[in-house]
Amino acid sequence: MRIARQARVGAGGFTLLELLVVVAIVALAAAVTSLALPDPHHTRLEREAARLVHLLESARAHARAAGLPVTWSPGPARRPGGQALGEGNGGEDFHFSGLPAGADLPGRWLEAASDGEDVIRIELLPARAAVALGPEPVIEPQRILLSLNEHRVLLATDGLAPFAVQPSATAATADVR
Repeated sequence: MRIARQARVGAGGFTLLELLVVVAIVALAAAVTSLALPDPHHTRLEREAARLVHLLESARAHARAAGLPVTWSPGPARRPGGQALGEGNGGEDFHFSGLPAGADLPGRWLEAASDGEDVIRIELLPARAAVALGPEPVIEPQRILLSLNEHRVLLATDGLAPFAVQPSATAATADVR
């Protein structure tokens, strides 16, 4: 009888303190994991900025090769009367003007905006209507600020170097004109 009682005392299970420690460790691991997940808006904005850098440099190369003045502008291309050319097919987010025939570059973001809050906004710094891309090999320094909700990314060139995504510290001070 004494042996049975001692076996029952030793097979007790977990104490309340042990369970609390395990719950605290699981909660801490969940918190660290959720902080490590990337923000989908910031990821989308960085992906679109990198794509736009490549499109701008492709247009610069076309402009230099063909000797044509090429520009990039936010919004749809417009007829001389001011009516947007792309309104019938859903419009454009941006467009290239002056490209040679056969050099069709896209004018839409990769992910279409589902509502007004998910629209990527474009601001040219200093304020202007378009970014000049050529035909000259050296263009004036230009900056493009892309923003999506509270996230911002700055694309810039000094006129000689290619367009590049600038570090986030530069995008935070982009309002200084």
